[in-house]
Amino acid sequence: MIPEEVILVLASVGFCQGTLLSIYFLSRRHKKKKDNLFLGLLILGLTIRIGKTILNYYTSLEPWQRVLGNSGILWVGPCLWFYGLALIKNRVSFSLSHYLNFLPVPLSILLPFIFPNSWLIQGYWDYSLPVFHLGFYLIISVYLLNSNKANISPSVFRWYRKIVLGTTVVFCFYLGNFLNFQIYYITGPIFFTLLVSAFTFLLLNRQHQGIKKYSSSNLDRKASKELYQNLLAIFQEEKLFLKPDLSLNSIAERLMLSTRNVSQIINENGQQNFHEFVNQHRIERAKMILRDGKNKNEKMAVIAYDSGFGNVTSFNVAFKKSTGLTPSEYKRMYLKP
Repeated sequence: MIPEEVILVLASVGFCQGTLLSIYFLSRRHKKKKDNLFLGLLILGLTIRIGKTILNYYTSLEPWQRVLGNSGILWVGPCLWFYGLALIKNRVSFSLSHYLNFLPVPLSILLPFIFPNSWLIQGYWDYSLPVFHLGFYLIISVYLLNSNKANISPSVFRWYRKIVLGTTVVFCFYLGNFLNFQIYYITGPIFFTLLVSAFTFLLLNRQHQGIKKYSSSNLDRKASKELYQNLLAIFQEEKLFLKPDLSLNSIAERLMLSTRNVSQIINENGQQNFHEFVNQHRIERAKMILRDGKNKNEKMAVIAYDSGFGNVTSFNVAFKKSTGLTPSEYKRMYLKP
């Protein structure tokens, strides 16, 4: 059994992280683009709901306090959908009819003051409506994602899918509680801690910033994939990576694209930058040379130059980073005496 103190710490860490993460996105909102605004509100809504669970676990809350906490979920669904529209559809403005999706939030907060706590339907409103309300928006968000899969970049698709999946798992916890499954009540906040930590990790690895880098590009996903296959074919057929002075500009001119477009197709399809992409081909060439017994006595400097590297130092560093072995260690592994 986990000690109560440990449970409180784990749950509270998620609440604090969620608060800070929502502030981060809300502070980075753009006047024209509303994606960060809706993502910040989404995380804030989950954080409020999680805060209510923590307080309700350790103390007795008044009905209006429980309803206020549950209302956080009521704006999570619309924010999830609106975030997808802003991110995937590049929507920059929303009409009044869109914002009416948030109407259940003030209604749910006002109900406890309009009707007494003994009103039986209020219990249904307090818990079941937020659960099924979120479920509805999860469905249309999944539809939005899948119906636009062919028109968006892989990085945007993966990022929004992670947001949807994380929200879905939180939804499953509360659906289980509603259906009286034997789910430990406080596990929702504990999982939320893990979820927010994962989002923070993705941010630190710049995955969120990466989807914004090419948000204004004129290349859709299909064109990006086709150009990437063309680039691979050119590298394999013409061995461009063997040129030590190979540059992003020269490749862009060869493909009649901008340097930004070349960076985009490599980043989106190979999850690499241009330097890593070129070095990958050079290292594969070097590994082939090192495995060949005919080159058993060849000097490393010669192998480095024959693979496209300008010097032995950069060759050793890139090879070790890619394989975990130095070129000499790799050679000994395949050419044992």
